[in-house]
Amino acid sequence: MKKWFDSNALWLSMLIGAFGYKLFLPLAPMLPWLIFFMLFFTFCKVNPLDLRLHKWHWAVLFAQLFFSFGTYALVMTFTGNKILAQGLLMCFIMPTATAAPIIAGKMGGSIQNLTTFTLLSNFATAIIVPATFPLINPAADMTFLPAFLLILSRVAPLLLGPFFAAWLLRIGFNTYYRKTSFTSSSSSTGTTPRQFELSKGVAQVPFYLWVASIVILMAVVTNTTISNFQFQISNILILLVSSFFACLIQFGLGKLIGFYLPAASKGTDYRDVLINPAAAPTTMAGVSSITAGQAFGQKNTSLGVWMANTYLDPMASLGAAAYIIWQNIFNSVQLMVVAHKK
Repeated sequence: MKKWFDSNALWLSMLIGAFGYKLFLPLAPMLPWLIFFMLFFTFCKVNPLDLRLHKWHWAVLFAQLFFSFGTYALVMTFTGNKILAQGLLMCFIMPTATAAPIIAGKMGGSIQNLTTFTLLSNFATAIIVPATFPLINPAADMTFLPAFLLILSRVAPLLLGPFFAAWLLRIGFNTYYRKTSFTSSSSSTGTTPRQFELSKGVAQVPFYLWVASIVILMAVVTNTTISNFQFQISNILILLVSSFFACLIQFGLGKLIGFYLPAASKGTDYRDVLINPAAAPTTMAGVSSITAGQAFGQKNTSLGVWMANTYLDPMASLGAAAYIIWQNIFNSVQLMVVAHKK
């Protein structure tokens, strides 16, 4: 039963949140706390000293920017459809989701390498969006520094807060047991110091917190979509279809980048096995392929919807909203494939 639920939880949570949005909408204030603790437990798996940049990080970031502005320019040049162009721009420029390391970890990816890219991607977006969106939508009341600080205020607390909380817990735990071990060794007990790590049961908590977050997030997006916009059916359909292809391109290209630019060869930088045993049976090319695929394809859609509503045509937020559906369907399929192989 647990195996079935883990494989199907993402699409089930989307349906529950969308159809029961009136029931779950009052829980929206809980969303930041769910994300905080979800990231806290995820970051508890990662030793900050193991975080380092790799070639695929820069390749994915470059591809993200290239497709963001390249797609926008192409659509505006050949169709002149501002809503489609901005909607696709949002599909590509949204940074990596804070939950991406959780899904990657369940599939055998590198949690620490994806944590590194999540930090890089979100802070890069906080710089790039204020620098470029005034050119895309001159009507927006937007200057660089206020917009940068506003976006940063939405990103930094939910990323850095749990990151430093987990780091302090790790330092405190290791320091305590190091001192205990020193005292014990002076008494000739011969004990060795313990190292901080989560128990197997606790390590699964972030995934279930993410499932709960999707229910609430879908309730919020559904309510916003129904309440605030007057839609044309043609725009809805074209954004649904285009966001689907944007999702496939990013997951697929990310996997290719990770495969051909792996973090390291197995045995050279393979601490992933200690952090995520699911990564053990595969080569680092396979691990990096999974990791980079999630880094490029799994997006911070709540931030994307907010940025579109704040700085672009609000209709463009439909692209980000539709992307929520496609990325979670794609992740559900991936989890079912992984579960079938076990």
